[in-house]
Amino acid sequence: MNDPMSAAASRESQDDAQRLSTAPLDVDSAVEPMGIGVLGWLRWAWRTLTSMRTALVLLFLLAVASVPGSLFPQRGSNPLRVNDYLANDPVKGRILDRLGMFDVFSSSWFAAIYVLLFISLAGCVLPRTLLHAKILRSRPPVAPRHLARLPEHRMLDIASDPQVVLDSSAAWLRGHRWRVDTSEFDGRGGWVAAEKGYARETGNLLFHLSLLVLLVSVGVGAFNGFKATVIVREGSSFADTQAQFDSFAPGRGFDPTSLPPFSFTLNKFSADYQRGGQQNGAARTFAADVTLVREPGAAKESARIEVNDPLVVGGVKVFLVGHGYAPMVTVRNAKGDIVFHDSVVFLPQDGNFKSTGVVKVPDTVPQLGLVGFFLPTAVVDPVLGPTSTFPAADRPAIYISAWTGDLGLGTGRPQSVYSLNTSTMSRLGIEELAPGDVWALPGGNGTVTFDGYVQWASFTVAHDPGKELAVVSAVLAITGLALSLLIRRRRVWVRVASGEPGVTVVEVAGLTRSEHASVGDEVEALVAALGGGPSENPSRTPAPGQGSKPQT
Repeated sequence: MNDPMSAAASRESQDDAQRLSTAPLDVDSAVEPMGIGVLGWLRWAWRTLTSMRTALVLLFLLAVASVPGSLFPQRGSNPLRVNDYLANDPVKGRILDRLGMFDVFSSSWFAAIYVLLFISLAGCVLPRTLLHAKILRSRPPVAPRHLARLPEHRMLDIASDPQVVLDSSAAWLRGHRWRVDTSEFDGRGGWVAAEKGYARETGNLLFHLSLLVLLVSVGVGAFNGFKATVIVREGSSFADTQAQFDSFAPGRGFDPTSLPPFSFTLNKFSADYQRGGQQNGAARTFAADVTLVREPGAAKESARIEVNDPLVVGGVKVFLVGHGYAPMVTVRNAKGDIVFHDSVVFLPQDGNFKSTGVVKVPDTVPQLGLVGFFLPTAVVDPVLGPTSTFPAADRPAIYISAWTGDLGLGTGRPQSVYSLNTSTMSRLGIEELAPGDVWALPGGNGTVTFDGYVQWASFTVAHDPGKELAVVSAVLAITGLALSLLIRRRRVWVRVASGEPGVTVVEVAGLTRSEHASVGDEVEALVAALGGGPSENPSRTPAPGQGSKPQT
């Protein structure tokens, strides 16, 4: 019979041998590898997101993401140029519009970078702020064991009591605004520890905290504010209602019914240009003279809106952002009846205000469309053809191309007022008109009269409730940056020990925590204040107790 005890011992020996063996385990018996788990991955993702490296990468991405906002026209500031871009290049414009290139700062991808940057900065800066607050309440660190290894090190022999040397060192350092901690002389040695330059880290944290506040203020303004644009022609009025804006971009938390009920009439737009010299045609001044009514029933006020001097009404600012010309056109049908009489906004195409526009006249049979460009100072260039040589209206003229057919207004699809689809229309001809000229359209289709022009001005109406906080945070950020760049963090230690009778051996050492900075001048000043001369043998063996660890 087999001995059960022997069989059990044999099996245990085999199990031990298998555990100690270096041979690969069978698949069935292999232990599944241990992972970090969901919480581990979340912890890793949080640490990665809140690292300073990630914050810098996100800040760089935010700067790169802002570039399209300067390359492409934005609906919030210049919807006219956006409409013109879409009309001139509909395929490319449609793709760019879907990518949010005309609304960069309100796009989802820009908001994602913005939010991630905010979380990264908050997770990085707030723990450092709490740690720095704790350091501000702590004592300076005690002297290292080997002061001679520090970058700045001096040894002195002073004919004075060790405790007097410690007290004198502490008093001098406190007088020069150092934070000081000291020990009593215990018969073997004593020390003084001092630190200065805490404001460097304070400034660094203030800078990053101000960036956080700046991001918050921008977010508050974008959420609770609005930005809108409107074009007003001379002699026309505008009321601060959503229906009268050409474009209106409210924040998610903005209530359109809270718009202040003001209105104004554009009496005159004035522009002054440089004449002659290298800056010929350069703008000098722009101004819009308006008659303001702050609320229904209020008295009329005269006001002037200039480029850097907006109109402020009820917490809303009205900025002057652009201008142009609006030719006056009168269209009569074959019977001589007036079917159109108004000024039409033409959009500038260059610095000399060569402008393009469209007139649509649906009340004729067949319907009539006019495509033209307005020249403030018209000349005929042999190469370029009709063009404008100066932005002021010195020799105004308009070139009009007439088309008849279906304007496509009955399809129900929205159309741009600045473009004309001529695919289903027939061209009648083209004519140059000066103010007062009349063009008899071919085929007895009526007449077109160029009556002159008025000017128009475009305004941005905006309400940004976070702007005051943004200004304060920007000032604090600059202050913090200046502190972090100009202030040096440094430490100084003094250690004393008894030497020959009546002589105290003193070690003074300093360390700076900033690159390209030195604490040598302050060490020398402290040495001079102690009134001792340098030892003849600085590398000698320290006195008893001098190399021991300081006691706190």
